[in-house]
Amino acid sequence: LNCLKSHMRSWPSLELVREFVAQNNAAQIKHVIQILSQEFALSQHPHSRKGGLIGLAACSIALGKDSGLYLKELIEPVLTCFNDADSRLRYYACEALYNIVKVARGSVLPHFNVLFDGLSKLAADPDPNVKSGSELLDRLLKDIVTESNKFDLVGFIPLLRERIYSNNQYARQFIISWILVLESVPDINLLDYLPEILDGLFQILGDNSKEIRKMCEVALGEFLKEIKKNPSSVKFAEMANILVIHCQASDDLIQLTAMCWMREFIQLAGRVMLPYSSGILTAVLPCLSYDDRKKSIKEVANVCNQSLMKLVIPEDDETDEGKQSLSLQTEPKEESLSQQEVTSSGDNSLHKVTGDFTDRVPVTLNLDGIVQVLDCHLHDSATGMMTRIAVLKWLYHLYIKTPRKMFRHTDSLFPILLRTLSDESDEVILKDLEVLAEIASSPAGQTEDQGPCDGSDMRSELHIPVKASQLSSSGMKGMECSPSTPTMNSYFYKFMINLLKRFSSERKLLETRGAFIIRQLCLLLNAENIFHSMADILLREEDLKFASTMVHTLNTILLTSSELFQLRNQLKDLKTPESRNLFCCLYRSWCHNPVTTVSLCFLTQNYKHAYDLIQKFGDLEVTVDFLTEVDKLVQLIECPIFTYLRLQLLDVKNNPYLIKALYGLLMLLPQSSAFQLLSHRLQCVPNPELLQTTDSTKTTLGFKKATATNIDYLELLQHFERVQNKHLEVRHQRAGRGEPPDRRVVL
Repeated sequence: LNCLKSHMRSWPSLELVREFVAQNNAAQIKHVIQILSQEFALSQHPHSRKGGLIGLAACSIALGKDSGLYLKELIEPVLTCFNDADSRLRYYACEALYNIVKVARGSVLPHFNVLFDGLSKLAADPDPNVKSGSELLDRLLKDIVTESNKFDLVGFIPLLRERIYSNNQYARQFIISWILVLESVPDINLLDYLPEILDGLFQILGDNSKEIRKMCEVALGEFLKEIKKNPSSVKFAEMANILVIHCQASDDLIQLTAMCWMREFIQLAGRVMLPYSSGILTAVLPCLSYDDRKKSIKEVANVCNQSLMKLVIPEDDETDEGKQSLSLQTEPKEESLSQQEVTSSGDNSLHKVTGDFTDRVPVTLNLDGIVQVLDCHLHDSATGMMTRIAVLKWLYHLYIKTPRKMFRHTDSLFPILLRTLSDESDEVILKDLEVLAEIASSPAGQTEDQGPCDGSDMRSELHIPVKASQLSSSGMKGMECSPSTPTMNSYFYKFMINLLKRFSSERKLLETRGAFIIRQLCLLLNAENIFHSMADILLREEDLKFASTMVHTLNTILLTSSELFQLRNQLKDLKTPESRNLFCCLYRSWCHNPVTTVSLCFLTQNYKHAYDLIQKFGDLEVTVDFLTEVDKLVQLIECPIFTYLRLQLLDVKNNPYLIKALYGLLMLLPQSSAFQLLSHRLQCVPNPELLQTTDSTKTTLGFKKATATNIDYLELLQHFERVQNKHLEVRHQRAGRGEPPDRRVVL
């Protein structure tokens, strides 16, 4: 100011300014300012421009508190000089404007936008002196804004939104510093306009300068604190898509920060975020497979995923989405959002919120979009294991909470769910099976036609050979029941058909994971249904070699798996029509493999029929694989599952055919370790002279034998011969075509 006062003495006309002020002669004052502007500050000569700038500053000082009346005339020529090519003139312009603003103070606020625009340019000025001068002016202007309550935030936001996308580091630093200042002023509610600048803030967060990144991180942190304090005034929906975009950023800091914001938004806004679920999942799901280098992002993403999943509730399964009654307040009160509870169970309760609801809008679950995202992640071979698990958990959750809507997508999801059974991860397969099991058993998947979708010819009723005189009408009805119980739906049979097709086309899957998959399904679904339906399907299988392999797999599971304990007990005695029905169904398919057929007879205590079958083995083509299976059956007889069978060897009188069947197996075997094992077992049988069957033994058979007479064993034996003849024909056809034959034993 002292410098300017000394300059004022060199401007005699400025003495008149004070006189004009005293006389309230506005016209003359404007005339003086116009001369200083047009003839000096905007002159073509640098020295004249310098003098004009000094004169305008001096004029402002002379005007004092009245300078506010002439600010437009004073400021515009000075701001024009901000663009001068001469850095010294830019510095003088900055100095002049500093003095004008210092005198006017709060009166400059109506002109804030033009001042801010000019300062934002000087902030990136290459000359250090100009930058230093602009920083002094910037601090002065910030002080004025901070102490005033007349700042026009509404008018400033468009300019801020424009300038925030600058790529210049100094301009970015300038912008962030102003945002921090405005955020700190109690009377300025910048939170209302956060959607306008949030995207720009996240872009600045990726700046190369650590200082700028830190400043931006602080600014975003302050906004997030304010959001947590005042969630009722936050426009969550308007910022959701912005966060979705930046949650997918390649920059770790941007991604982590955006993910933290997303976590808070989901937890604070609740179901308001549901319409954006597909976008959120697109951003969140890939993060779940991050390694330890991005552990923080992975952990936050997991919370986002879990929180979003809990927002889906049974009410979202309303068939008429347009009339869905579920709605939430667009701008709920703070206490409402802070106290909301999201149900994760299957009940029908909604968020428990307090407070008044004034402006309600419907909240609709975008299920089609969610399913599309989940489906894309399953199809993408690059999807990480944890992401695939999360996708399958989502599908399972949606089938539980919104089954009616989800079954509209089942036909499109079904193929990829079946392909996922070939996944290298056991955990992925387990989750996949849970989804498939839910599809197969959900009441929402029931259709009027109980038949499979692949054709009604696959669902003909099972024919159980029985003696008509030995069954009542009620018994017949029970034995002709469908493989599917009321717990299954119309997708169950389709699932079984396609699963077997999968095993047939991908033999490696059957070898490595077949038993694992079937055992898990027996836990998730009804084991009887699974075995009954698979046996029914295999009965019509044209690939006999696959049928034999599949039967062997199913038989091994049936005889060895702890999951099948109850089913084994059901088959052990054949006391009920249902158990006999199951036995006959299994038997007909088990005939694809002679040794498994015998083992099924051992399991069901049909020892005479087992002996009859072994008698037929002499007519079969004996191969190495056949003898290997006999060897395995001998080993299996020594296992705990057949403890009851070994104990029955003590009762020679009532179990002659059991002993004869075991001797039959012994005679089939070469003198190997299995031969020695079975031979030693049979040596333990007491009173071998009683092995001969007599009429008296027939009259003393136990309860089990009496009930088994309901089955036409002769017809079953004939069926066994027909199936084995087909296998023989196929083997001969393969040999004729030059295909590799089964390994044969040269006797």
